[in-house]
Amino acid sequence: MTVRTLQILVVVCVLYVSAQIFADITSLRILFIAGLSIDGGTLIYPFTFTLRDMVHKVAGASVARTLIITAAVINLLMAGLFWVVSNLPADMAVGAQEEFGVVLAPVLRIVMASIVAEVVSELIDTEMYEVWVKRFGQSKQWGRVLLSNAVSVPIDSALFVLIAFWGDLPTDVIFSIFIANVLVKGGVTLLSIPGIYLVKEQPKDWLKKESA
Repeated sequence: MTVRTLQILVVVCVLYVSAQIFADITSLRILFIAGLSIDGGTLIYPFTFTLRDMVHKVAGASVARTLIITAAVINLLMAGLFWVVSNLPADMAVGAQEEFGVVLAPVLRIVMASIVAEVVSELIDTEMYEVWVKRFGQSKQWGRVLLSNAVSVPIDSALFVLIAFWGDLPTDVIFSIFIANVLVKGGVTLLSIPGIYLVKEQPKDWLKKESA
C-alpha cells in the first residue's frame, strides 16, 4: 500500500466515523419532508454505506469490520459523555444550562438504536460486498454498492426506527420514518455509486506482504 493510498484510507475512515456521529445527533429531530416523517440523521447517514464500501475496496473486509466496530464504540462513548456532562453540576454563575441535557441527553437511546442497526446492517453489507467480489472480481464494481446496500439498507432502517422510536411515536409516524429512510438511503446509494471508483483496489495479498 502506497502512502497516497494510506492517506485516502485515513480520510475515508474519518469521514465514515464523522458521518456516524453527525447522524446520531441529528436523528434527535424528526423532520417532515415531501409528506413523510424523517429523522434528521437520514440526511447524512446513508453515505456511510458507500464510505464503508470504499474502505472495504482499499483495505479488505477485516479492516472494514474493524472500522464498523470502532465507530460503534466511539458513538457509545459519545452518548456516555453527553449523559455525564448533562448530569454534572452546572456553574450557576453562568446559569442552569438545562438546555444541554434536554437536547443531548436523549441521544443515548438514539445511539443505542444506531449502534445495533449499523453494526448488524453494515456487517451484512460487508458480507454481501464479499459475495459480489467473489462472483465478479474487479468487474462491475457498481454492483458491489447496489447489492450490499439493497440488502443492508432495509435491515438498518427497520432496526433503527423500532429501537429508537417504538413506544414514543405513533405507529404511522414510525412507518413513515421507515419508508422515508429506505427511499432516501436508496437514492443516496444511486448517487454515491461513482464513489467506489474513486479509490484503488489493493492486491488480495497486500496484508501478507505487509506482515512479512
